[in-house]
Amino acid sequence: MPRSGDSYHHGDLRAACLRAARQLLEENGSAGLSLRAVARRAGVSPTAPYRHYADRDALVSAVAAEGYRELAGYLAAAHHSPSTPDDLAAAAVAYVRFALDHPALFRVMFVEPCDPTSDDRVAATAAISEYVGTIVRHAFPGADPDALSTAVWALVHGLAFLHLDGKLDASTPDTVADRVRAAVHALLSASPAPSSSGGPPNRAGA
Repeated sequence: MPRSGDSYHHGDLRAACLRAARQLLEENGSAGLSLRAVARRAGVSPTAPYRHYADRDALVSAVAAEGYRELAGYLAAAHHSPSTPDDLAAAAVAYVRFALDHPALFRVMFVEPCDPTSDDRVAATAAISEYVGTIVRHAFPGADPDALSTAVWALVHGLAFLHLDGKLDASTPDTVADRVRAAVHALLSASPAPSSSGGPPNRAGA
C-alpha cells in the first residue's frame, strides 16, 4: 500500500525517489522520467519529491551522479591501480561495457540536461576524469596529461556510443572488448608521419 511522503524518515524519501527514477528509466527511458511519475512509482504525494529535487534537472543530476559512481566501480574492477597501456585498455573496455549494460542510464549521464550546480554530479564526474588522468600520468610520464586524457576519454566515449547506436558490432562481449582494446592501442602507439621541409627543391646553380 503506498505510503504518504510524510511517513518517510529523514533520508528515506530521497532514496525512494532515486530507486523509482532508476526503475522508470530502465522501463521507459528518460522520456518517462518526471517528478510526478517518480512520486507515483514511489507511492508518495505528488509534491513530496520537491523536498529534495527542485525540478527534473535536479532529479536527473542525482540519477546521473549514481551512474558515475557505478561507472567508477566498473573501472576499479577492471584494474584497481592502473599504470600501463594494457591497464588503460582494460579500463576502456569496462567503460564501454558499462554503457552496454546500462544504456538508458548512460544516456542520462551524458545526453540529458543536468543541474550544473549539483555537487554530487560535479564530484562524480571529477572522479572519473581523475581516474583517467592518473592512468595517463603513470603510463605516459612524458605526455601532456590533460591533452592525452581528453583524447583517450573522447575515443572511449565515442566507442561506447558507436556500439550503443548499432554502428559497431556489439553481438558478443569478446567482439566489443577486442575492438576497444585495438582502438586504444592504435591511438597510443600512433606516431606522426615524417614531415617534409615544405620548401622548394634545391636547384644547382641557384
